[in-house]
Amino acid sequence: MGITKTEGFTESQVRTANLAKALGHPARIAILEQLLESQPCICGDLVDVLPLSQATVSQHLRELKNVGLIQGTIDGPRVNYRINDRVWDEAKGVMTHLLGQEVKDAPDKVLADFY
Repeated sequence: MGITKTEGFTESQVRTANLAKALGHPARIAILEQLLESQPCICGDLVDVLPLSQATVSQHLRELKNVGLIQGTIDGPRVNYRINDRVWDEAKGVMTHLLGQEVKDAPDKVLADFY
């Protein structure tokens, strides 16, 4: 697998892309929804409500943790997962900024070529 080239892009663009990638799977969305509803949760709690194996849930938790959207605290043999409020607010901000921008009118020729 090749390395993704990020040189030449702003730090904000790279961060937005990383957050979007982490949100790019329905299992991770379901995990975030569950954590927003009831936190902290351990992996087993999530396995009980998702149609996924423990190993798969763990992989998705790792992706969310790597981008910082969630954090885990060790409690004996378990890890309690919760939303990282600071990064959650950051993600809401960058997505709102991106999706709140107006689309510029495109020339008719470009639109005709698209359809």
